[in-house]
Amino acid sequence: MLRRTSVNLTFFLILLAALPAFGRVQTGFLDRTVTVSGVTYHYQVYVPADFHSKKKWPVILFLHGAGERGADGLLPTDVGIAHAIRLDSSRFPFVVVMPQCLKDKIWGEPDMQAQALAALDASIKDFHGDRNRVYLTGLSMGGFGTWELAVSNPGRFAALVPICSGVRPQKDWPQLRVTASDDPKITDPHAEVARRIGSTPVWMFHGDADQAVPVEESRHMAEALKAAGGNFKYTEYPGVNHNSWDKAYAEPELVPWLLSQSLRH
Repeated sequence: MLRRTSVNLTFFLILLAALPAFGRVQTGFLDRTVTVSGVTYHYQVYVPADFHSKKKWPVILFLHGAGERGADGLLPTDVGIAHAIRLDSSRFPFVVVMPQCLKDKIWGEPDMQAQALAALDASIKDFHGDRNRVYLTGLSMGGFGTWELAVSNPGRFAALVPICSGVRPQKDWPQLRVTASDDPKITDPHAEVARRIGSTPVWMFHGDADQAVPVEESRHMAEALKAAGGNFKYTEYPGVNHNSWDKAYAEPELVPWLLSQSLRH
């Protein structure tokens, strides 16, 4: 009888110790999948260590560059905002959604946009995201995708952060462009993108020595946003080549600026 009581007590203590874990949300970089039109895509979502469901969390949708394309869902966590989070996670009190563009695709294609938005919606639902504070950022190919997704979904995002990006087709990669530049009736695609962006706050970054995407692309976008009366900031890094994203995501004012933006004021 004494032995049975001892066994029961041990089991009870183990169960009691495990109780706090029940219902606890995993944090850090999490592997996720989403299925769109019968195709399953892998992506990652970053959940802050102090996550709890008693508040709504701001959300960032991050679009990686061409070098991180694939189907494993992991490569996007090696660069850009994920790298910045790994350096100092305390700077990023966001749920961060990182979809992955398939090989031989670009973010501007409808199926890639659809899977990115599906991953975003799933993460907002699962991690108590605040739909009034959803931010969109991307680098290089993902910067082009940032403009494309914002143009295709006006009023969806509280702020945009395109890095080393552009609008017009690139000389060595003509398929990389914002589709507003495809319409022959549009003589100034930068102005058209600025018009469609409207009052959405934008902070652009570019290195003036960029040999992959000419800095003139961001300069033209800044001029177009200014002419359209847009709400924008533009930071240009002297002597920096294509990798301006490490500096951009390390900017001390970037996170406070993002958190100050909301669809509802």
